[in-house]
Amino acid sequence: MEFPLSIEAVARRTGLTPDTLRYYERIGLIAPIARASGGQRRYAAADIAWIEFLLRLRTTHMPIGKMLAFARLRGAGDSTVSDRRALLETHLTDVLAEMEAMRLSVAALQDKITHYRSLERSPVPVSQSAGAPPHEHTDLEPLRTRAGQTARD
Repeated sequence: MEFPLSIEAVARRTGLTPDTLRYYERIGLIAPIARASGGQRRYAAADIAWIEFLLRLRTTHMPIGKMLAFARLRGAGDSTVSDRRALLETHLTDVLAEMEAMRLSVAALQDKITHYRSLERSPVPVSQSAGAPPHEHTDLEPLRTRAGQTARD
């Protein structure tokens, strides 16, 4: 791929819209992009690498406010390396907690599907077993919707 890239080429490569790329630049998530003589943005390889990292943060559900904090620290230079590492470590802890909550939810879904399959194979029609108590899991931990929060919080 030849650099620099136009905003349209970056949009195709990243899946972001040109409007989103402009917005990210306007709020400081992306540093000001070099411009051609006619004023069109021209993205360098380093710009693309940064945008791809932002997309990874977005995939892990990092809020845009934290992404902005990270971008500001990055822009401040090497003196913020420890702060950037700490921010990413905290976020990683949140992501791992969310993954565990998802794992537990997947297990509950799989159990419920297995239960319904057994009801479908049962000689007693499902409609006749309507008076039976519902199949519920009592051994599951409280549902965690975000790191450290239960559905009741």
